[in-house]
Amino acid sequence: MAQARTEKIAELRKKAMQLPLQPGVYLMHDKDGTVIYVGKAKALKNRVSQYFGSDRNHDAKVIKMVSHVDWFETIVTDSEFEALVLECSLIKQYAPKYNILLKDDKGYHYIKITKGPWSRIVSANASDLKEDGADYIGPFLSAWAVNQAVDEVTKIFQIPTCNKRFPQDIGKSRPCLNFYIKQCCAPCRGRITEKAYQERINEAVDFLKGGSSAAVKGLTEKMEAAAERLEFEKAAALRDKINAIQKVTEKQKVVSAKIAHQDVIALAQGRGSGADGCIEVFRFQDGRLYDREHFLLPETGDPKQARGEFLKRYYSLQRQVPPRISMDGEPADRELLEEWLSQLAGRKVSIVVPQRGEQSKLVEMCRNNAAEYLAQSSGRTGRETSALDELARLLGLEKPPMRIESYDISNLAGGENVAGMVVFENGRPKKSEYRKFKIKTVTGQDDYGSMAEVLTRRFQEYVQKREEGETTGFAALPDLILLDGGKGHVNAVRPVLEQFHLDIPLFGMVKDDKHRTRAIAGDGGEIAILSHRRAFTLVSDLQEEVHRFAIGYHRQQRRKKVLSSELLDIDGIGESRATALFRQFKTIDAIGNASIEELAMVPSMNRTAARKVYEHFHGEADEKVESPSSLPDEKPV
Repeated sequence: MAQARTEKIAELRKKAMQLPLQPGVYLMHDKDGTVIYVGKAKALKNRVSQYFGSDRNHDAKVIKMVSHVDWFETIVTDSEFEALVLECSLIKQYAPKYNILLKDDKGYHYIKITKGPWSRIVSANASDLKEDGADYIGPFLSAWAVNQAVDEVTKIFQIPTCNKRFPQDIGKSRPCLNFYIKQCCAPCRGRITEKAYQERINEAVDFLKGGSSAAVKGLTEKMEAAAERLEFEKAAALRDKINAIQKVTEKQKVVSAKIAHQDVIALAQGRGSGADGCIEVFRFQDGRLYDREHFLLPETGDPKQARGEFLKRYYSLQRQVPPRISMDGEPADRELLEEWLSQLAGRKVSIVVPQRGEQSKLVEMCRNNAAEYLAQSSGRTGRETSALDELARLLGLEKPPMRIESYDISNLAGGENVAGMVVFENGRPKKSEYRKFKIKTVTGQDDYGSMAEVLTRRFQEYVQKREEGETTGFAALPDLILLDGGKGHVNAVRPVLEQFHLDIPLFGMVKDDKHRTRAIAGDGGEIAILSHRRAFTLVSDLQEEVHRFAIGYHRQQRRKKVLSSELLDIDGIGESRATALFRQFKTIDAIGNASIEELAMVPSMNRTAARKVYEHFHGEADEKVESPSSLPDEKPV
């Protein structure tokens, strides 16, 4: 099977090498003839042949796609821009499995006021429209905006959102939590009349139709009239509604931008269970956030390619194109995309990557929301996802490092040299893959040489495990290596990675004079991390954990050496018997308190050796202490 696939790849590469060096579009087909990927190229020969070369230059998504390619076809175009336009059209036509696909769910949305004396206010879409006597406000393009409006109006005017039916359920149960936090008037208590309830509904509808300023004006007039009639309780209730509306209005002002009309787009990436990435879109009009969307992506691959593919799919679904698109990173083919988007919009469209100021903060907020949504789908926390994303940007990594390996050397004046390796996956410790190393080739206090030995042995294990067909543990490569040390440690380990032809990001974790994480050291110097709170916390946790693990192993080895030295002084007890005794009894006191019979039952021990150990702790043994009938026969030492 593997041989047949190798031959197929060679055949496809040979065909790709015959393609012209002209721009165009290529379509990858599986064995059933289904189009599984559509792409564009500036030079078809160069681009298509790359797919069938070494896997070393491909991410997991591309490797998986190529494994299903049975044949391909190409369409030559006059320019790369024409190829881009054709690519967008073909993706829309075929919806290939390995292209980023988005569902066009931007239908019309409505706010529904149900029929009846005890009306409810709920969100609805076009398919929910029925001749049921209900009133509908709309249509709106944004489902998010409708849901936000319904949520706000039900809280402000304390309209129930539960499944209870009125008047049938009045007085049958206690009110829920919403009543006690003043978000529901609780008709279930039977304390509000049908007329008073309907007044709330009418006020809520006025708020939805007229906006906050009109609603506040109307409620203020009612409040003043009630106060003149000395209906102070009613006036106080109206005052509370006015305050609630004003609070919501202030909250809306928090998410605003000086640039009136723009989209803000950010990508959060991960790996493991659930989606591989999430793209969040904030849409601004008149300086206010009026819509937001998020899209989970099963496989993102290269982030630049993912951003570029997303823009093509998102704006080809007949969405309004703003004059400015702010992104968290460069998309592939930025200039071509700007030209294509400008053609769609009928005016100039710019794609920008803000580096500072208000726009940078908006992009950061957008990215954090993407990370939070991705975390919910993958079982991680938003903090872990954001920390990995922030660390990747700080170190200039293409993707967040889902698997991080960290190493530390521990010794005392060059004695008992050991090392610890800890593994963090998805921002969390994976203790089942922690490893301990005894330094074998380095004597004395040489942390650089010790670190190089440890990494050499680690990647020798990688090569061996891969040859054996394993994929986990040492057979898995890290996305990032962090050494407990500075630039010297990095320089000592770099040749090891080159020796094994591994392109793994490598950095050191630098401590201050109080043994706290201060910076990250790379080939080009130190990178300050104190101002990057989440990345700093993650790196600090890593450095503390690997130090704890390495020094714990060092202390264990020293303790064993001290304890075993006493046993090695006993005639007939060598290193293997001393080790077996410690394995059985754990401590020197337990060995000293054991009987000859208990000592003799330890693997590799016999009656003579057991008596020697017993006599070492207790003096010459009385024959009565022994139970010859129950002891094993004499075994050769």
